[in-house]
Amino acid sequence: EVQLVESGGGLVQAGGSLRLSCAASGFTDDDYAIGWVRQVPGKEPEGISFITYSDGSTEYADSVKGRFTISSDNSKKMVYLQMNSLKPEDTAVYHCNARWLMNYWGQGTQVIVSA
Repeated sequence: EVQLVESGGGLVQAGGSLRLSCAASGFTDDDYAIGWVRQVPGKEPEGISFITYSDGSTEYADSVKGRFTISSDNSKKMVYLQMNSLKPEDTAVYHCNARWLMNYWGQGTQVIVSA
């Protein structure tokens, strides 16, 4: 059973930083992409960053390029999202998301950026 468990959200002032973590388990191979999707009530979910586990290639939404960095620790099956220069518009619930045999989701962690 695939499980994704996020941690690291919280309240931060604009310009600050946070690091989100996602503990992944249950995958039987490395042929998947894993990353982060954020959700704001009343808006469409936004995929913000993904990493392909097998080759380490990354992708970012334009809204976070240059500010957010995704990384993984394959030995620990962890994925991280370092978020710098946070803005109030980054406020959202951040879900860990994996694309493998199907889409898998974590419960999410709240990030609030105050002005």
